[in-house]
Amino acid sequence: MTNKEIAQRDLSVIWHPCTQMKDHEFLPMIPIQSAEGVWLKDFDGNKYIDAISSWWVNMLGHVNPYINAKVKEQLDTLEHVILAGFTHEGIVRLSERLVTLTPKGLDKCFYADNGSSAVEVALKLSYHTHKNRGLEKSLFVSLSNSYHGETLGALSVGDVQLYKDTYEPLLIPCEQTPVPVDMSEEAAQKAADSLEELFATKADEIAALIVEPLVQGAGSMHMYNPLYLSLARELCTKYNVHLIADEVMVGFGRTGTLFACESANISPDFIVLSKGLTGGYLPLSVVLTSDEIYQSFYRDYSLNKAFLHSHSYTGNALACAAANATLDIFENENIIEKNRKVADYMRKSTERFKDLKNVKEVRQTGMIIAVELQGYKSEERIGLKVYQYGLEKGVLLRPLGHIVYFMPPYIITEDEMDLMFNTAYDAITSLP
Repeated sequence: MTNKEIAQRDLSVIWHPCTQMKDHEFLPMIPIQSAEGVWLKDFDGNKYIDAISSWWVNMLGHVNPYINAKVKEQLDTLEHVILAGFTHEGIVRLSERLVTLTPKGLDKCFYADNGSSAVEVALKLSYHTHKNRGLEKSLFVSLSNSYHGETLGALSVGDVQLYKDTYEPLLIPCEQTPVPVDMSEEAAQKAADSLEELFATKADEIAALIVEPLVQGAGSMHMYNPLYLSLARELCTKYNVHLIADEVMVGFGRTGTLFACESANISPDFIVLSKGLTGGYLPLSVVLTSDEIYQSFYRDYSLNKAFLHSHSYTGNALACAAANATLDIFENENIIEKNRKVADYMRKSTERFKDLKNVKEVRQTGMIIAVELQGYKSEERIGLKVYQYGLEKGVLLRPLGHIVYFMPPYIITEDEMDLMFNTAYDAITSLP
């Protein structure tokens, strides 16, 4: 089989996500036959460095031998079982570990299938908890420029209009509060002052504030100072508003600590995890919350007090095996310390980008680097030009508009990073 043959079959039956399908009249589909480490290989024998961890999920490399073995081992004993009234050892062990690893006070785990679904769980739990306590608080607050997923609830609390505008009439009530404009403490304080102004007038209506800690992913990889998290935590406590930390993208070591909230030494009321949870192997997400919130639902049988939310594949045994294997690797291979060394190499490798006239800013948080381009109109589709150049040179770069970013698997070598950064640099310098 060839790339062309697979692509033709694909385009006759598949509608791809976040894609204007008409683009594929001129933009070749890339069918992947196999993968190993940071490399993807197509049917024509071409190889590509996965510089974006396949949408930020594959942390420990493709076809990781240890995760492979644990998933195969699980496959021979239990593939799935209903999680209502039943359980299995894998999910119990995973939950025990997550409760231990996440910030203090997050004592209970509620599972779903993906990041957007987990955000929905957190929103519903927040509203329902207040309701169980006799409060009607149906308004949610998120940061300007935020993104939390594309199901209706998750879309409601986002602020990237590209995804949101079309569906505005379908969305739940939400307000945005300013995100810190940059990574300074001054910007964090100013944004927190705006948050308090909102809480002072509407806290009785507000169920929760939801944030992407430190880095707004689809919001152009915008980054801000951890001080904002500390101040937001204080304000949420003061005004009886839940704090939801959406760590779907930043969790599991991407920002320099295991969880981004650790950078501010805070515990949210809910933390949302997915993507890297299984090392990029299988869909799984989880919302961790406090025993206090759990207890507000714990009572004699009453349907309107129970949390009636479920997914057929909740707590899937194969996904839990992948997640436990991922946590094993974190524990046994000192991943966080290794990541800090890789992040330092990434920082040094991108210093030269700052001298380019068409680069506005280079910003970094841990193993996330964003290069913001300037001087281009949206209709020029500069990101697409960078993407195409990267593929020609063997690197998968998928810019967010005019933002060229790097989020490679943690196992990437210096030689592989050199190829990744050299390709991106050449792509940017080749732009008109």
